[in-house]
Formats: sequence, C-alpha cells, structure tokens
Amino acid sequence: MQKMTYKAIGLGLVLALTGCSAFRVYTIDLPQGTPLSAAQANQIQVGMNANQVLYLLGSPALRDTLAPNRWDYIYDHTAGTDGKRQKKSDIKNASQYLSIHFNNQGIVTRIDGRDSLPDTRH
Repeated sequence: MQKMTYKAIGLGLVLALTGCSAFRVYTIDLPQGTPLSAAQANQIQVGMNANQVLYLLGSPALRDTLAPNRWDYIYDHTAGTDGKRQKKSDIKNASQYLSIHFNNQGIVTRIDGRDSLPDTRH
C-alpha cells in the first residue's frame, strides 16, 4: 500500500512539473526569407536591371517557374525563447514582402509591397 502511495505522489509531481513554464523546452528564433527594410526597397527603381537588384537585395526567396519575370522577397519570423523574452513579435503569413516585376529584357517594370516593409530591419 505504501508503494502505491509513493507512485501516486511521484506521478502527481511529474504531472505538476510538466505544466510548469520554468521547465519548457528551449526554442530558437525562426527567421525565414530575406529581411528587408523600406530604405533598401527604396533603392530599387523602375528601369534597373536584374543584376543591380540582385546586388542591392540579394537572392529572392521565391523565383516562380510559372512567372520567371517576377522575384518575390518575403519574410516571416517566429520568435523563440529569447525572442519572446525580448518581446519580439511574430511576423506571419508573408506580411512583409516585396515583389519585383521585370520585362523580357530583365529590366524592372513594377515594384509591389514597399508599404509592407518596416523602416528598419527586424
């Protein structure tokens, strides 16, 4: 009977400690894509060629094979343990994006999404 009591107490302690936030598993910050600022996006102008865009912004996160004349720079961020302690907010569903459209000669014709970018990098 005494063994059963110890097992019940042990089981109760294990269940109580698993719900305690002090014993959570450490998670890392999970950035995905290219973090861009509005200042970087403003450097891109209609009439630039693809190499100039590549030099200023780096490789795009998405190059769609069905729309090869469009480059998409998207950014998502999920705060991990440290990010949550620093009160960093999550950026979800590609809410920060920049789409650059080129003509067949590789010249920028349109830029979308500048207003979705923050003033400074995340």
